[in-house]
Amino acid sequence: MNKKLLKPGLIAAAVCAALPVYAVAPGRISRRQRSIFRGVNYAHRGLHTRDRSVPENSIPAFRQAAREGYGIELDVQLSRDGQVVVFHDDTLDRVCGVHARVDELSYEELSKLRLCGTEEEIPLFQDVLNSIRGCEALIVELKNGRRNRELCEKTKALLDEYHGNVCIESFNPLIVAWFRLHAPELVRGQLATTMENYTEDGIPGVQAFVLHNTLLNFLARPQFIAYRIGPRPPLVHLSAALGALNIGWTSHEPRSERGRDAVIFEFYRPRQRYL
Repeated sequence: MNKKLLKPGLIAAAVCAALPVYAVAPGRISRRQRSIFRGVNYAHRGLHTRDRSVPENSIPAFRQAAREGYGIELDVQLSRDGQVVVFHDDTLDRVCGVHARVDELSYEELSKLRLCGTEEEIPLFQDVLNSIRGCEALIVELKNGRRNRELCEKTKALLDEYHGNVCIESFNPLIVAWFRLHAPELVRGQLATTMENYTEDGIPGVQAFVLHNTLLNFLARPQFIAYRIGPRPPLVHLSAALGALNIGWTSHEPRSERGRDAVIFEFYRPRQRYL
């Protein structure tokens, strides 16, 4: 063997081995922060009911979750006039029976709609925060949209006034990265799912592969990975081995707690904490 080639070869091998570690490594999380968010069961969009009599992302669903001592997960996005509202879907079809995008209507227009045929309306994020003060812990998912920077800025401003245990997450790594730069004190998480889910949503193959494997962690350095319940790719396991909290979504049975640091659940009543 040519000894002159040995050293460059070893260097190249080391670089190739280090690149995935660099790409998926999480950010640092303090012991105190870890203890706050770890072992908590989070009510997915509040404690809504399967029959939709208590609708998802509604004030009653959030109040009930807080009253029963659960953590809460919810979704925020912008109305046309820049109000931060709590709603999951991009469109209003499924929940409100209206064929329009959330960001196409003003909050005044949105407030006239009703959730799942009940008397509940789409709430402002501020009103939700006021109704759940003192809840165990809160996960805020920022939805990817047309005005992400504005959503980040306004969400942060509202959270600055909220005195409770809160962290943020998003499927968009650039949103998570914004909080790394502008609110490093907030615990942040990267949402991710399977290749199949990404491609079903129309995301191209290479981009789906990158997101599925959380290869953009180097931009945001998330402290937790919230991954769809089921098999996780090796690089997501590597991120957990390097210190990222492992949060599973969306659970429909208590056994989802096994091997996970926290769980986002719906349609059953688990323990409030399990670790």
